[in-house]
Amino acid sequence: MSKSPSKSIVGNFSKFLSSEAASGTVVSPPTPARPTRVGAGVIGAAGRSIQQLKDERDRLQELVASGSGGTIDIDPNHIDPSPFEDRLPDDDPEAFEAFKRSIADEGQKVPVQVRRSPSAEGRFQVIYGRRRVRAARELGLATKALIVEMTDRDLVVAQGIENGQRQDLSWIERALFAQTMDEAGIKPRDIKAALGIDDAELARMRGVCRTIPTDLIKLIGRAPRVGRPRWGGLVKAFAAAESRAAATVRRTLAADKVAGLSSDERFARVTAALAGGPERLQEDEVALEAAGGRAVGKAVFTGGQVRFVVNKAQAQAFAEFLRAELPTLMERFDVGNGATEHPTQTKNPVT
Repeated sequence: MSKSPSKSIVGNFSKFLSSEAASGTVVSPPTPARPTRVGAGVIGAAGRSIQQLKDERDRLQELVASGSGGTIDIDPNHIDPSPFEDRLPDDDPEAFEAFKRSIADEGQKVPVQVRRSPSAEGRFQVIYGRRRVRAARELGLATKALIVEMTDRDLVVAQGIENGQRQDLSWIERALFAQTMDEAGIKPRDIKAALGIDDAELARMRGVCRTIPTDLIKLIGRAPRVGRPRWGGLVKAFAAAESRAAATVRRTLAADKVAGLSSDERFARVTAALAGGPERLQEDEVALEAAGGRAVGKAVFTGGQVRFVVNKAQAQAFAEFLRAELPTLMERFDVGNGATEHPTQTKNPVT
């Protein structure tokens, strides 16, 4: 059965364009008339199926791509995050800086999608495009956006649909978002359809999130190189550690112990700690201090690996220093027995 124009996303979107978007006015703050019922309209009808949500989204994307539908410019300072968190902090700030430079050089190619805030007049909540909003805010640019109306239920499902197609989301981020949908009262069949998973995968996601407290998962982070099998292994280790598990993880992830580590490395530390492996992080780290006690960074010793974590300001100078000193250090290293000479000794002491 075909939908009436008044209830389709394209129909509502066209009405909106005719009254506001055609003017091309920058909204600062946005001035469109507030609907009497927030969340009832474009994608807000109760009982809307996952397939209908996907169809509505695809129509919007086609409308923008064809040029037949416009966007409006919104001050990014008036756009708030979605109330349903679907991503963990990124370990790689350089990747975001590169993304921001592309926005600065080429402009925002793809509009974000927002809804009007149900709790604050003149503000919006992002549905898709969190990084684009952040980049625009930091660059002082307006954000190109499409405004739709959504209930909380449809908002969280719409995010799930979008995230199901993303390749850069880690397994644990998808698991946490499945938990978010569970807590929002989304039906399991809708969660599975939104994320493109089956019953078994949803059960595994729930198992991880129900065994390991959410705050501890967030302390570990998105761990992009850690997939489902290793998270499953961590669940078994967590369960085996019983009452000491949470305290062990919190102690292992204390800020002074894991500063500078990636989320993948934090995951490895937690796994080792729960397995009864070496947790003496202070003994495995040596502070690097210049003359006068000025902190430069630290050397981290993990198994057979040595890693230097150096403050950004001194990184280049330290690298050049280390490169110059390595030949001398290697001369003092006794390859035969793995020992080194005492610092006060010389290679050929005078007798």
